[in-house]
Amino acid sequence: MSDAGLEVEASGETVGEAKWVALRELEKLAPLLDKSAVSFQVVSEGQRGLLGVGYSPARVIARVDPAAVAVTEPEPPRDESALATRAREVVERIAGEIAGRVRADVVEDEESLLVSIQGGELGLVIGKHGQTIDAIQYLVNAIAYSDDEHKPVVVDAAGYRERRRATVESLATRAAERVVSGGLAVELEPMTASERKLVHERLKEHSGVTTRSEGVEPNRFVVVEPA
Repeated sequence: MSDAGLEVEASGETVGEAKWVALRELEKLAPLLDKSAVSFQVVSEGQRGLLGVGYSPARVIARVDPAAVAVTEPEPPRDESALATRAREVVERIAGEIAGRVRADVVEDEESLLVSIQGGELGLVIGKHGQTIDAIQYLVNAIAYSDDEHKPVVVDAAGYRERRRATVESLATRAAERVVSGGLAVELEPMTASERKLVHERLKEHSGVTTRSEGVEPNRFVVVEPA
Protein backbone atom coordinates (compact mmCIF):
# COMPACT_ATOMS: atom_id res chain seq x y z
CA MET A 1 0.00 0.00 0.00
CA SER A 2 1.33 3.43 -0.91
CA ASP A 3 0.83 6.71 0.92
CA ALA A 4 -2.06 7.34 -1.47
CA GLY A 5 -3.94 4.39 -0.09
CA LEU A 6 -5.32 1.31 -1.80
CA GLU A 7 -6.69 1.32 -5.32
CA VAL A 8 -8.10 -1.49 -7.44
CA GLU A 9 -9.87 -1.63 -10.78
CA ALA A 10 -12.61 -4.19 -11.42
CA SER A 11 -15.21 -5.05 -14.03
CA GLY A 12 -18.64 -6.62 -14.05
CA GLU A 13 -21.80 -6.97 -16.06
CA THR A 14 -23.20 -3.86 -14.35
CA VAL A 15 -21.67 -0.96 -12.45
CA GLY A 16 -23.08 -2.37 -9.23
CA GLU A 17 -21.48 -5.75 -9.84
CA ALA A 18 -18.15 -4.11 -10.72
CA LYS A 19 -18.26 -2.13 -7.46
CA TRP A 20 -18.95 -5.29 -5.50
CA VAL A 21 -16.03 -7.10 -7.15
CA ALA A 22 -13.74 -4.15 -6.44
CA LEU A 23 -14.84 -4.06 -2.80
CA ARG A 24 -14.11 -7.77 -2.42
CA GLU A 25 -10.62 -7.24 -3.86
CA LEU A 26 -10.00 -4.42 -1.40
CA GLU A 27 -11.17 -6.63 1.47
CA LYS A 28 -8.63 -9.27 0.44
CA LEU A 29 -5.89 -6.66 0.72
CA ALA A 30 -7.28 -5.15 3.91
CA PRO A 31 -9.60 -7.53 5.84
CA LEU A 32 -10.46 -4.86 8.44
CA LEU A 33 -11.33 -2.26 5.85
CA ASP A 34 -13.79 0.49 6.76
CA LYS A 35 -16.17 0.18 3.78
CA SER A 36 -17.61 3.65 4.31
CA ALA A 37 -14.20 5.09 3.40
CA VAL A 38 -14.23 3.55 -0.08
CA SER A 39 -14.89 5.83 -3.05
CA PHE A 40 -15.67 4.68 -6.59
CA GLN A 41 -14.85 6.14 -9.96
CA VAL A 42 -16.93 4.76 -12.84
CA VAL A 43 -14.61 4.27 -15.82
CA SER A 44 -17.24 2.70 -18.05
CA GLU A 45 -20.90 1.86 -17.53
CA GLY A 46 -20.58 -1.03 -19.96
CA GLN A 47 -22.79 -2.07 -22.84
CA ARG A 48 -24.97 -5.16 -22.99
CA GLY A 49 -25.00 -5.35 -26.80
CA LEU A 50 -27.60 -6.99 -28.99
CA LEU A 51 -27.90 -10.79 -28.80
CA GLY A 52 -24.53 -10.89 -27.11
CA VAL A 53 -22.80 -8.88 -29.86
CA GLY A 54 -20.89 -5.79 -28.84
CA TYR A 55 -20.95 -6.53 -25.12
CA SER A 56 -18.49 -4.61 -22.99
CA PRO A 57 -18.24 -4.84 -19.20
CA ALA A 58 -18.70 -2.02 -16.75
CA ARG A 59 -15.44 -0.89 -15.13
CA VAL A 60 -14.81 0.99 -11.90
CA ILE A 61 -11.86 2.10 -9.82
CA ALA A 62 -12.21 1.77 -6.06
CA ARG A 63 -10.00 3.82 -3.76
CA VAL A 64 -9.64 3.95 -0.01
CA ASP A 65 -7.74 6.35 2.22
CA PRO A 66 -4.81 4.70 4.05
CA ALA A 67 -6.22 5.81 7.40
CA ALA A 68 -9.17 3.47 6.88
CA VAL A 69 -6.93 0.44 6.31
CA ALA A 70 -6.19 -1.48 9.48
CA VAL A 71 -4.43 -4.40 7.82
CA THR A 72 -2.30 -4.04 4.71
CA GLU A 73 -1.67 -7.71 3.93
CA PRO A 74 -4.25 -10.51 3.58
CA GLU A 75 -3.97 -12.86 6.53
CA PRO A 76 -6.06 -15.97 7.21
CA PRO A 77 -7.64 -16.19 10.66
CA ARG A 78 -5.15 -17.60 13.15
CA ASP A 79 -7.38 -20.55 13.97
CA GLU A 80 -8.07 -21.42 10.30
CA SER A 81 -6.04 -24.17 8.64
CA ALA A 82 -4.74 -23.97 5.09
CA LEU A 83 -7.38 -26.52 4.05
CA ALA A 84 -10.15 -24.42 5.62
CA THR A 85 -8.90 -21.32 3.80
CA ARG A 86 -8.81 -23.13 0.45
CA ALA A 87 -12.28 -24.62 0.96
CA ARG A 88 -13.79 -21.28 2.02
CA GLU A 89 -12.31 -19.42 -0.94
CA VAL A 90 -13.44 -22.07 -3.45
CA VAL A 91 -16.98 -22.16 -2.04
CA GLU A 92 -17.31 -18.37 -2.06
CA ARG A 93 -16.06 -18.19 -5.65
CA ILE A 94 -18.38 -20.92 -6.99
CA ALA A 95 -21.45 -19.98 -4.95
CA GLY A 96 -20.89 -16.30 -5.71
CA GLU A 97 -21.08 -17.00 -9.44
CA ILE A 98 -24.40 -18.81 -8.90
CA ALA A 99 -26.15 -16.70 -6.29
CA GLY A 100 -24.51 -13.30 -6.10
CA ARG A 101 -22.82 -11.99 -2.99
CA VAL A 102 -22.33 -14.74 -0.40
CA ARG A 103 -20.17 -15.46 2.62
CA ALA A 104 -18.78 -18.83 3.68
CA ASP A 105 -18.31 -19.65 7.36
CA VAL A 106 -16.03 -22.56 8.26
CA VAL A 107 -16.21 -24.90 11.25
CA GLU A 108 -13.40 -27.45 11.47
CA ASP A 109 -12.73 -30.35 13.80
CA GLU A 110 -10.29 -33.25 13.76
CA GLU A 111 -12.37 -35.36 11.37
CA SER A 112 -14.16 -33.01 8.98
CA LEU A 113 -14.72 -29.47 7.77
CA LEU A 114 -18.11 -27.78 7.40
CA VAL A 115 -18.52 -24.79 5.09
CA SER A 116 -21.84 -22.96 5.54
CA ILE A 117 -22.95 -20.51 2.86
CA GLN A 118 -24.72 -17.34 3.97
CA GLY A 119 -26.46 -14.66 1.89
CA GLY A 120 -27.36 -14.55 -1.78
CA GLU A 121 -30.01 -16.66 -3.49
CA LEU A 122 -29.46 -19.82 -1.48
CA GLY A 123 -32.24 -21.66 -3.28
CA LEU A 124 -30.08 -21.50 -6.41
CA VAL A 125 -27.08 -22.75 -4.45
CA ILE A 126 -29.02 -25.76 -3.14
CA GLY A 127 -30.72 -26.63 -6.43
CA LYS A 128 -33.38 -29.24 -7.14
CA HIS A 129 -33.10 -32.11 -4.64
CA GLY A 130 -29.77 -30.63 -3.53
CA GLN A 131 -28.06 -31.43 -6.84
CA THR A 132 -26.28 -28.07 -7.10
CA ILE A 133 -24.93 -27.99 -3.55
CA ASP A 134 -23.80 -31.61 -3.91
CA ALA A 135 -21.93 -30.65 -7.09
CA ILE A 136 -20.30 -27.73 -5.26
CA GLN A 137 -19.30 -30.06 -2.44
CA TYR A 138 -17.76 -32.51 -4.91
CA LEU A 139 -15.76 -29.77 -6.60
CA VAL A 140 -14.55 -28.32 -3.31
CA ASN A 141 -13.32 -31.72 -2.13
CA ALA A 142 -11.50 -32.21 -5.43
CA ILE A 143 -9.96 -28.73 -5.58
CA ALA A 144 -9.08 -28.32 -1.90
CA TYR A 145 -7.52 -31.79 -1.65
CA SER A 146 -3.91 -31.84 -0.50
CA ASP A 147 -1.60 -34.79 0.07
CA ASP A 148 -0.43 -33.12 3.26
CA GLU A 149 -3.85 -32.22 4.64
CA HIS A 150 -7.22 -33.62 3.68
CA LYS A 151 -10.52 -34.02 5.47
CA PRO A 152 -14.01 -34.53 4.07
CA VAL A 153 -15.51 -31.11 3.30
CA VAL A 154 -19.26 -30.73 3.78
CA VAL A 155 -20.93 -27.75 2.11
CA ASP A 156 -24.22 -26.52 3.57
CA ALA A 157 -26.61 -23.61 2.99
CA ALA A 158 -29.50 -22.40 5.14
CA GLY A 159 -29.43 -25.62 7.20
CA TYR A 160 -30.28 -27.72 4.15
CA ARG A 161 -28.16 -30.73 5.15
CA GLU A 162 -29.89 -31.26 8.49
CA ARG A 163 -33.36 -30.78 7.01
CA ARG A 164 -32.63 -33.19 4.19
CA ARG A 165 -31.15 -35.74 6.61
CA ALA A 166 -34.33 -35.66 8.70
CA THR A 167 -36.45 -36.05 5.54
CA VAL A 168 -34.44 -39.02 4.24
CA GLU A 169 -34.49 -40.79 7.60
CA SER A 170 -38.25 -40.28 7.83
CA LEU A 171 -38.75 -41.66 4.32
CA ALA A 172 -36.61 -44.69 5.16
CA THR A 173 -38.47 -45.43 8.37
CA ARG A 174 -41.91 -45.12 6.77
CA ALA A 175 -40.83 -47.35 3.88
CA ALA A 176 -39.59 -50.02 6.30
CA GLU A 177 -42.88 -49.93 8.20
CA ARG A 178 -44.80 -50.39 4.93
CA VAL A 179 -42.60 -53.34 3.96
CA VAL A 180 -43.07 -55.02 7.32
CA SER A 181 -46.84 -54.51 7.34
CA GLY A 182 -47.49 -55.28 3.67
CA GLY A 183 -44.78 -57.77 2.84
CA LEU A 184 -43.91 -56.02 -0.46
CA ALA A 185 -40.76 -54.18 -1.53
CA VAL A 186 -40.83 -50.37 -1.66
CA GLU A 187 -38.76 -48.24 -4.04
CA LEU A 188 -37.63 -44.86 -2.71
CA GLU A 189 -37.11 -41.76 -4.81
CA PRO A 190 -33.75 -41.27 -6.60
CA MET A 191 -31.11 -40.07 -4.15
CA THR A 192 -27.48 -39.07 -4.08
CA ALA A 193 -24.86 -41.57 -2.96
CA SER A 194 -24.60 -39.99 0.49
CA GLU A 195 -28.38 -40.09 0.96
CA ARG A 196 -28.56 -43.72 -0.14
CA LYS A 197 -25.85 -44.53 2.37
CA LEU A 198 -27.92 -42.78 5.04
CA VAL A 199 -30.93 -44.99 4.20
CA HIS A 200 -28.82 -48.16 4.34
CA GLU A 201 -27.36 -47.15 7.70
CA ARG A 202 -30.73 -46.11 9.09
CA LEU A 203 -32.37 -49.43 8.24
CA LYS A 204 -29.40 -51.70 8.92
CA GLU A 205 -30.75 -52.63 12.34
CA HIS A 206 -34.44 -52.38 11.42
CA SER A 207 -36.05 -55.76 12.01
CA GLY A 208 -37.65 -57.48 9.04
CA VAL A 209 -36.18 -55.47 6.16
CA THR A 210 -33.10 -55.29 3.98
CA THR A 211 -31.96 -52.66 1.49
CA ARG A 212 -30.18 -52.51 -1.85
CA SER A 213 -29.49 -49.86 -4.48
CA GLU A 214 -30.64 -50.07 -8.09
CA GLY A 215 -30.58 -47.90 -11.19
CA VAL A 216 -28.01 -45.69 -12.84
CA GLU A 217 -26.83 -42.27 -11.67
CA PRO A 218 -28.32 -39.72 -11.33
CA ASN A 219 -31.50 -41.81 -10.96
CA ARG A 220 -30.10 -44.49 -8.66
CA PHE A 221 -32.49 -45.37 -5.81
CA VAL A 222 -32.86 -47.62 -2.76
CA VAL A 223 -35.18 -50.60 -2.63
CA VAL A 224 -36.44 -51.61 0.79
CA GLU A 225 -37.66 -55.22 0.82
CA PRO A 226 -38.58 -58.00 3.26
CA ALA A 227 -35.57 -59.63 4.87
